[in-house]
Amino acid sequence: MKTLKKKATQQVAFSEVLGIATEALWSNKLRTGLTMLGVVIGIASVTSITSIGQGIQKNVRQQIQSLGTDVLQVMSGAARSGNVFQGAGSSSTLTWEDAQALAKGAPSAKIVSATLQRSAQVVYGETNTNTMVYGADLNYPEARNTHPQSGRYFTQEEFNQAAQVAVLGPTVQRKLFGNATGLNEKIRVQGQIYRVIGVMESKGSQGPMDRDDTIFIPLTTVSARLVGNNAIRGISVNTIWIKGENQESLTAAQYQVTNILRLRHNIYNPDNDDFRIMNQSDLISTFSNVIGALTILVVAIASISLIVGGIGIANIMLVSVVERTREIGIRKALGANNSAILTQFMIEAVSISTVGGIIGAGTGVLIAFVSSLAFSFPFVVSGWSIIVGFVLSTVVGLVAGVIPARNAARLDPIAALRSE
Repeated sequence: MKTLKKKATQQVAFSEVLGIATEALWSNKLRTGLTMLGVVIGIASVTSITSIGQGIQKNVRQQIQSLGTDVLQVMSGAARSGNVFQGAGSSSTLTWEDAQALAKGAPSAKIVSATLQRSAQVVYGETNTNTMVYGADLNYPEARNTHPQSGRYFTQEEFNQAAQVAVLGPTVQRKLFGNATGLNEKIRVQGQIYRVIGVMESKGSQGPMDRDDTIFIPLTTVSARLVGNNAIRGISVNTIWIKGENQESLTAAQYQVTNILRLRHNIYNPDNDDFRIMNQSDLISTFSNVIGALTILVVAIASISLIVGGIGIANIMLVSVVERTREIGIRKALGANNSAILTQFMIEAVSISTVGGIIGAGTGVLIAFVSSLAFSFPFVVSGWSIIVGFVLSTVVGLVAGVIPARNAARLDPIAALRSE
C-alpha cells in the first residue's frame, strides 16, 4: 500500500512539473517558436533532401529499366586533336557494317541495332522546331523497348530504298500537330519532305534530355540525305545497341563485341580502342552511387542546422534560468526538490526540440512532395530519415537542456529569492 501511494505521489508530481513546463513555454510563444526554428530547418532539410534524392534515384532507375537493363551501348570513339581527346562519339569510328558483323559473330547478342543521330529543324506549315533525328534500323524498337503507339514503324522495303518516311516522338508530334496524330501528314526535315507514318510511345525525360523530342527515320535515309557522306568502310553510325538474352549475358556479350570490333578495326593495343562500351545496369549502379553519395553529403551539411538549433535551445534555456531565478527560488522554498527543477527544464528543452522535429519532418515531406510534382519524379517518403530526424531532435533537446537544467537545479533557494 505504501509503495502504491508513493508511486501515485510521483505521478502527480511529474504531471505538475509537466504542466508548469508547458505553461512556461506557452507563455513565451514567440521565444519558443524562434528557439525551435533551428531544429525545424535542420529536420526539414534532412527529410526533404533524403526523400528527393531517393525519388531521383528511383526515377532514373525506372527510366533506364524502361529501355532495358540487358543492353550494351557501343559508342564511337573519341576524336583526337593533338594530345586532346574530345569525348566519346566525337568521331565516326563505327559503321552499319560493324553492327551487321556483331549480329552474325556475337552469340550472346540477341538483338543488334545501329543509330545515327543529328540535330535538325523540322517544319510543318508555319510551325517549326529543332529536334534530334535518329537514323535507325529495323531492330531499334526491340533493342530499345520502344514501339509506335499509333501508326507503324518503317518496313524493310522502306529501309532498303532510303524512303522519306518518319516516326515522331510524342513531344515533336504535340509541337507540330497539337492534339492531332499527324499520321500521313507531310513535314520538312532540313528542307526535305517526309511522310509521317507513326508516333512512338512516350519514354519521358532523363535529366534535362527529353527522350520524346525525337524523330526516327530509316538509317539509310539519314545517311544519304541528311548527313550526306559515308565512312570509307560503309555507313557511319554513332551508336550500336546490343540486347542480350538477359542481364547476366551482358558480360559475355561485351567480351565478344570487344574482340570482334578490335579485329575489324585492326586494333592490337586495347589502349587504342576507337569505341566505348557502356553497360546499362552499370549505369544504374554508378548513378545510384553518385546520387547516394551526394545525398549523404548534403544531409551531413544540412545536419549542421541541428547543431545550430541545439546551441539556440541551450542559449535560450540558459537565459531562461537567469530570468526565472526568483521563480525557481520560490518553488524550492515551497518544497520542490532539485530533481523536480531539473525535470522541468529538461522537459522544456526536449519539448522544444521534439515539437520542432515533428514540424520539421512534416515540412520536409511537404517540400519533397511539391518537388516531385514540380520536377516530375516519384514521391518517396523516407521512413528511416523521419525516424532518424525525430531521434536526433530529441537527442539535441536532451543535450542542449542538460547544462541549463543542472544550473537551475543547483541554485541556492535563499540566493534565488534575493535575486531581482
